Amino acid sequence: MRYKIALLPGDGIGKEVTYAAVQVMQAVAESFNITLEFKEQLIGGCSYDKHQSPLTDETIQACYDSDAVFLGAVGGPKWEKLPHHLKPEAALLKLRKSLGLYANIRPAKIYDALIDSSTLKKEVLDGTDFIVLRELTGGIYFGEPRGFDDKRGFNTMVYSREEVERIARMAFKFAGDRNKKVTSVDKANVLEVSQFWRNIVHEVHKDYPDILLTDMYVDNAAMQIVHNPKQFDVLLTSNLFGDILSDIAGMITGSLGMLPSASIGSKYALYEPVHGSAPDIAGKGKANPLAAISSAAMMFNYSFQMQKAAEIIEMAIERTLANGYRTADIFSEGCELVSTEKMTNQVIGNYTDIFNEQALGVFTL
Repeated sequence: MRYKIALLPGDGIGKEVTYAAVQVMQAVAESFNITLEFKEQLIGGCSYDKHQSPLTDETIQACYDSDAVFLGAVGGPKWEKLPHHLKPEAALLKLRKSLGLYANIRPAKIYDALIDSSTLKKEVLDGTDFIVLRELTGGIYFGEPRGFDDKRGFNTMVYSREEVERIARMAFKFAGDRNKKVTSVDKANVLEVSQFWRNIVHEVHKDYPDILLTDMYVDNAAMQIVHNPKQFDVLLTSNLFGDILSDIAGMITGSLGMLPSASIGSKYALYEPVHGSAPDIAGKGKANPLAAISSAAMMFNYSFQMQKAAEIIEMAIERTLANGYRTADIFSEGCELVSTEKMTNQVIGNYTDIFNEQALGVFTL
């Protein structure tokens, strides 16, 4: 089997974590006897520097021609003063729209070895394992009209029936493979668009009677993620609310450097770590590659239907952390501080060991 992957390393540490993930992907390819074909393209600030555009038609076409897209990170202070449509972040919005990536999946799972790294108490976090399913191509980021002058600024939050139906259906399907609970997040008490969202979600729910559906206002959801994260299974959110809540969920796990994500459409999919480009540590070997590596695991799971490969990658990350290896962002006393390269090599070594152990029937974490 051959898979084509478009690589978009981007800016800052995006390059380092992408190459770390590629090494893990190659280890998977070797062990499962598949072929991965990589094609690298520019995106973000580095694309603007070369082409005066953060996302070129050539890059979009390379994504169209691939079975999956893997992104590192974009942005940095160097490009902050550019007009909005030329900023590196604009490339992400355009790419998501171009590929029809309407659902963003962000897991919030606590690794046992990192449970003391969070600012929350262990008893609050222990057992936390939920996903934030964020609608990605509608809502306030894309609504018209929009604009600003020296007297006012305005954006429009709008959703169509189709946009809400398809993300709601995905949420209920995901919940069916998990703990059968969906929490739909809105602000229906003050926003008409949220009342519309709630109405459509409840209509779709009629097709999934075995799934428990709960409505929750976004402000309460933010509090509950910190107060009692174990209550959640699948958090279904609009674009803006999901953007905020997924970062809150990320911080309760201890570090944004640990969070992977997948953006899924009907035909295409993009995988990326949640963290930013961190230009202050770029090129210093300090970047945490685990979110990118975990994003690669999601790619094998969702795009290539290689659930076993994804499972072993996650086990390898867990074992690496259990063995006490830490990059600077998750470092704690008694652990070994390691570089991006060493962390990656440890994961690959543990991946190989676990793959062989499972083949021999002697696996232990």
